[in-house]
Amino acid sequence: MKTKNKLVRMAKVLSLTFSIFLRIYWYKLRRKPKVEWEKLWGEIGVQFRQTLYDLEGLLIKLGQILSTRADLLPPAFIQQIEDMTDKVPPSDWSEIEEILEKEWGSLYQQHFQSIEKTAIASASIGEVYKGVLQDGTEVAIKVKRPHIDTIVETDFRILSIVMWLVDRVVPLPKGFMNFKVLFKEVKQVIMRELNYDQERNTMVKFKERLKGMDIVQIPAVYAELSTANVLVMEWLEGLRLTNHEAIDQLPVSRQELSRRLLKVFLPQWMEPGIFHADPHPGNVLVSKEGKIILLDFGMVGELSKKDAGYFQGLIESILAKNFPKAVDCLFNLGVLLPEAESKKIERILAEFITFQPAQLKEMDLLALKLEINDMIQALPIQIPTRFVFLGRSVVTIEGIIRNLAPEAELLELGKPVFMEWLNRQGNNKWVFVWQWLQSQPFFKIFHSVTEFLNAPQKWEQLKETEQRRHFQFTIYENTKRQLFQLTLFGLIGIAAGLYTAHNLIWELSAGIAAFSLTGYIICCYKLKKWMKYMQDKRRI
Repeated sequence: MKTKNKLVRMAKVLSLTFSIFLRIYWYKLRRKPKVEWEKLWGEIGVQFRQTLYDLEGLLIKLGQILSTRADLLPPAFIQQIEDMTDKVPPSDWSEIEEILEKEWGSLYQQHFQSIEKTAIASASIGEVYKGVLQDGTEVAIKVKRPHIDTIVETDFRILSIVMWLVDRVVPLPKGFMNFKVLFKEVKQVIMRELNYDQERNTMVKFKERLKGMDIVQIPAVYAELSTANVLVMEWLEGLRLTNHEAIDQLPVSRQELSRRLLKVFLPQWMEPGIFHADPHPGNVLVSKEGKIILLDFGMVGELSKKDAGYFQGLIESILAKNFPKAVDCLFNLGVLLPEAESKKIERILAEFITFQPAQLKEMDLLALKLEINDMIQALPIQIPTRFVFLGRSVVTIEGIIRNLAPEAELLELGKPVFMEWLNRQGNNKWVFVWQWLQSQPFFKIFHSVTEFLNAPQKWEQLKETEQRRHFQFTIYENTKRQLFQLTLFGLIGIAAGLYTAHNLIWELSAGIAAFSLTGYIICCYKLKKWMKYMQDKRRI
């Protein structure tokens, strides 16, 4: 690590944070135009990226996670951090050897004929070395970086301070982001990645889950040599999917490799259970036989049974072009905010689905991506924090497929894979048929009539929501009035204490006045923020 000192790391991160805060508020006070704001966010992105690369460690992973939040962060900022890679210079071999001796004992060499002293791969948390067992078997030895536990602990303390400030000070685009939940999820994932015992168990689970697929390989684990800080695995030779020249020499086409990727990952995204949350090109390789090799199971996520059901319904609805049902699934998943207009979202989905992928060849893809990010920002859409890592997995695999088979149409590649998966689900295929029937004109008329009949109930719900808003407003107003009265009482007490020269009275009154005045200012700020929030919600 370039910077291990706790105080230096904290100073740099907090300095970056306050610098960003000040620049944002300075632009708000001066009411800068949109063009200037885009330039500012681009500059902030460059500064943010450079600081994270300087500090390395956990912070690079934070940048990678934030790069998936186009629903919350400005496009100009996302553009600067979206290709952040987790590449860190390897540690000195003497430090790695010290860890191995501590984990295996001073005679650790008895297990191996040899261990290469140059790292095959080096990331922010672990490094990989190649070794040969006494029986001649080649293995991969994954070792946790020296002092990484202390560095991560320091970074989490820094991030908890930053998250607290952001949650209370920064004017977020939509005001719905729960930073506490996001921070908790990031911490859970990173802490799991720090424990190689958990990664070993995860690999065993994945191997069991995918054992029926002959198109995928997962390394076997040598449990007797593995510890919480060292993981010994089967060595698998593979090609990077970005190595086009070598890929073209394989016995399978790029399109077939793309389909195999989808066959491996689609069940992870659609079925309850764990999924690979970090499938970047260094962790997803292909063997000379064309089999997909999955590596590095430190970062995984988990999909609940309930969410998996809604995701399946969403895909089925989109393929059947049953957009009302698709919108219902989006609402249930929490992707659409409660005030989103169903008909508007249905029209957008219909326009998106009828878009011809062949038109992409004639478009500026960067401009298209920025336009999509702008659309996400404008719509009442936000990806729930529990889907951050699922979204990362999906977006990463999509990027690999786009690079692997740029001429192929993603929907055309994915549809047969999905239908094949659906056929394996037994009775679920009849659900798809039902979805298709619901999208036909007769059922659309039925849906309209149902909406008309349900209108009174929806109106009652809207009235109840408005009553709740009025109740919340009343609470704020009453609290303000009470704090204002308490402040006046404190000021009167100060005057009385000074007049009577009674120190205890005026000191006690001063404390009451200071406390109540602070509370009054905070309450006014919260009420103002809440009123703006309500106004924005009504405009959606």
